[in-house]
Amino acid sequence: MRTTALAILVAAILVCYIILYIIEKKRTGIHHIILTAVMTAMSIAGRFVFAVIPGFKPVTAIVVLAGIYIGADAGFLCGSLTALISNCYFGQGPWSPFQMLCWGMIGAIAGIMSKYLKKSSILLVIYGALAGVAYSFIMDIYTVLWSLGKWSFGFYLTALATALPFTIEYAVSNVLFLLLISKPVGAKLEHVMAKASSYSVDYKRKI
Repeated sequence: MRTTALAILVAAILVCYIILYIIEKKRTGIHHIILTAVMTAMSIAGRFVFAVIPGFKPVTAIVVLAGIYIGADAGFLCGSLTALISNCYFGQGPWSPFQMLCWGMIGAIAGIMSKYLKKSSILLVIYGALAGVAYSFIMDIYTVLWSLGKWSFGFYLTALATALPFTIEYAVSNVLFLLLISKPVGAKLEHVMAKASSYSVDYKRKI
């Protein structure tokens, strides 16, 4: 019986739906939407480009930067939509909502912590590494539930051990991509956000 696995799957879908619904109801400027779309497109493209190396992808780094410089809602959208859209090629399945939730929350938490992550590159790379580990740990919960139909801590430890090389590779790739693109991409996003904010203030003064 996979009742537990199905219940967790439904819960993941509901959580994603509720968060996306709340974000959709928020009033955001066109610049915010466009930048989120651009970062999502970059993330999807990065997953395609590095498809030949399973654990080495810039997805998390881009999602984290979207959260830091555009906002927590943008981070969640970038992460969740990256999983949803790119899986149309890589394959949709019961793992998709878990990937959406994992990447989405990584981006959202980065947005919540943006004040600190902007100031410290050390904290940023630590967050990137921990995000890679957390992603693997959470996805292995799905692996256990879907494989057995119930929870088994022993099987979970086995899954973690089996995935350890992938987890290390993923965490290292997050750190490398953040070191490589955080400054140029962050500077561009800050510049565009500042200009958009300035334009918005000037427009309000005129009306």
